[in-house]
Amino acid sequence: MQVKFVDLIAQYNELRPQIDSAIARVLESAIFIGGSEKTEFESSFSRYLGAKHCIGVGNGTDALYIALKSTGIGAGNEVIVPANTFIATAEAVEMTGAKVVFVDCCEHSYNLSLEDLKSKVTINTKAIIPVHLYGNPVDMEPLLDIARKNNIAIIEDAAQAHGAQINNIKVGTIGHAGCFSFFPGKNLGAYGDGGAIVTNSDELALKARMYANHGRNNKYDHEFVGVNSRLDSLQAAILNVKLEFLEKWTHRRRAIAEYYNEKLKNIVETPEASPKAKHVYHLYVIKVPNRDKVKMLLQEKEISTGIHYPIPLPFTKAYRFLNHQPDEFPLAYSLKDQILSLPIHGSMSDLEVEYTTLQLIDILKHNGA
Repeated sequence: MQVKFVDLIAQYNELRPQIDSAIARVLESAIFIGGSEKTEFESSFSRYLGAKHCIGVGNGTDALYIALKSTGIGAGNEVIVPANTFIATAEAVEMTGAKVVFVDCCEHSYNLSLEDLKSKVTINTKAIIPVHLYGNPVDMEPLLDIARKNNIAIIEDAAQAHGAQINNIKVGTIGHAGCFSFFPGKNLGAYGDGGAIVTNSDELALKARMYANHGRNNKYDHEFVGVNSRLDSLQAAILNVKLEFLEKWTHRRRAIAEYYNEKLKNIVETPEASPKAKHVYHLYVIKVPNRDKVKMLLQEKEISTGIHYPIPLPFTKAYRFLNHQPDEFPLAYSLKDQILSLPIHGSMSDLEVEYTTLQLIDILKHNGA
């Protein structure tokens, strides 16, 4: 049996009539930039999250960059970022001219370490980007307390956490701004690139919307130098369809995670979420010995897996100039050879879940788990 890591074909087949109709509607209107589809999605997504404003942009990286710029981040500032995340989180900081300051992660949640973060705050720290990694919400209350005491902006990276909650509040709406990606493989994915910024601040929303649109509100009234970053009408129309199914897919992801947890709990280290949190399992990440061999053997059984992420950001070639050492980020560094992402998505069948679990258990049984 073949088990795909993400199955966008199965998802499309589930929604084919609605998706085809949405695409045809845009083609017939010939409104490919802006228009009612984008406006409708921004309104629906902000309402779904419980945020006041939503600004659709070109991708998740742009969302982070524009949110940072709209908060006033630039040269001379420091921005705290987790060591274990996708590079876009740090790239967005670099794009503003600010300095990236990495912090280690927690041993079990894999989210940023509050203790390490406290030691990295300086007078130059102007923003913190908590990443709700793998769909697992960061405990935001301690971060907000640090932010208030030090006049620091909180820009949530919720690219993997559409609909995740902490203390019954959806992530992305807790800090100064929240940033989402609609990359096709996300829990809520477009058929190309797309992203969004959400915020409850009128001022930040206005700045972000203008910054994403060449620094203007009106066609030629440019108030400052901005960028061109737009969520196009086709992607918005597709997202309008998919948003209606997001909770259904999230429920399915949680059911798969519960099954994995139950079957694997005494065999490997399974994901840990706070009782206060509602994980959305963009990724289901376990820790296994002999990880690379286990991954290879699963592939031989036609089960696709991933590694998120094989190199902590401080040790990538891109950040070698910072001269970081493994003992500065001991947990992130130790995870890199152990973490393995199992298949999980809203269209995954019971047979695929059971097959994946049984094959993994058998492999671990014979390979020193």
